[in-house]
Amino acid sequence: MTATHYDAIIIGAGMSGLAAGIRLAYYEKRVCILEKHLMPGGLNSFYTLAGRKFDVGLHAMTNFVPRDVRGAPLNKLLRQLRIKYDEFALWPQRQSDIRFPGKTLRFNNDYNFFENEVCENFPAQADRFRRLVQHIRAFNELDLDARPLSARAVVSEFLADPLLIEMLFCPLMFYGSANEDDMEFGQFTIMFKSIFCEGFARPKIGVRQIVSTLLKKYKACHGELRMGTGVRRLNVSGERVSSVELENGEVLSADRIISSAGHAETMRMCPPANDESSADIPAGRMTFMESISILDVQPLDLGYGQTITFFNNSERFRYRESEQAADTCSGVICCPNNFQYDTPLGEGIIRITSIANYDFWTGLSEEDYQAQKKTWYARAAAEAVKFIPDFRPHVKFIDIFSPRTIHKFTGHLNGAVYGAPTKMKNGRTRLANLFLCGTDQGFLGIVGAMLSGISMANLHVLQRSGEQ
Repeated sequence: MTATHYDAIIIGAGMSGLAAGIRLAYYEKRVCILEKHLMPGGLNSFYTLAGRKFDVGLHAMTNFVPRDVRGAPLNKLLRQLRIKYDEFALWPQRQSDIRFPGKTLRFNNDYNFFENEVCENFPAQADRFRRLVQHIRAFNELDLDARPLSARAVVSEFLADPLLIEMLFCPLMFYGSANEDDMEFGQFTIMFKSIFCEGFARPKIGVRQIVSTLLKKYKACHGELRMGTGVRRLNVSGERVSSVELENGEVLSADRIISSAGHAETMRMCPPANDESSADIPAGRMTFMESISILDVQPLDLGYGQTITFFNNSERFRYRESEQAADTCSGVICCPNNFQYDTPLGEGIIRITSIANYDFWTGLSEEDYQAQKKTWYARAAAEAVKFIPDFRPHVKFIDIFSPRTIHKFTGHLNGAVYGAPTKMKNGRTRLANLFLCGTDQGFLGIVGAMLSGISMANLHVLQRSGEQ
């Protein structure tokens, strides 16, 4: 039987896969997206529990700018995907902060406000900080062939205050670093620009607004989407993928395959599963546990008006795989209520994210797993209320997910949220027609994931066929 043939097959219906699919379908490429789960979105999906709708992954969408800011990543991707600015229905943050013992840096979607905060709190570093920002603004983080640089090494050439350095790294690492205790400078630049120079926003109904908009666009241009369709293997002939074998036994073929599954995860689909080329690809270890607390009051009524708080309980920020189930000494507190909506959300919500240990969570029986979730929720909440008003007496419902959950619904080895430490910026693999997009290609955040899909579709499919 002849395999169904496509111009491109995309593995994964996350943000990057959907964006790549839309881009190719607009140019009338025959494209098929394969998603092993029944829900799209990947790391940024949604679910319903006890009658409530919850987001997975999304705290806030970075890179937010007004519609008239030309050349910004958000407006660039909207133009490339032909999505109207209002279709994502984004509402900007109120204000967020970075909190270390004795020191707080506030920021919002006005960069000048953040610069003033840094200069007021670290006056001796003001000129140094401005020079660092000039360097960041001039740096081309989109250079796919750039030599990797240590962000700590570069930043230390400009700044001399260790506390300021740690406070800058804290939110950028939590929102995008696959490396322990450091970042690649290009990725540091991406996150600095997306968080401090641009800003946070969120659709009022959450990430389903983004996902449903992408799905609608993809289907409107006649792209094929197969949900609940996992890939069993990528059959290889010489230096190319010859066909894609699905878990149901069906075989497909394509001129090019773009995978958002991760580098190591993708290469393990190529038989034999234990060959050196896949076994030697390092997988990431940075993973997290997160709790979602539903409150019987609005957080603002408790005196908490911040959108997101990044906290650390010592002057030195430790960003590495936890030695215990979770490291509650630092974390992210997100309040979806505290965006500038036209009307309030119905219930109060507090989300707490902590660095975790994948091996701990996967080694538990179901009974112990549920018990440990309760234990570590209590510890994370106890640490969080050192930095925000005590919300615990107002909690009426809790849901918790762990690295085990992340692995189950993404397939990422070790439940690694940001993928492998080494990124393949040009998207190329050892196979001539197999490319990466998404987490292991290297663009970060929801906007970055969509731009990754667009960029890889442009570079490896449309430019090769003369469409651009």
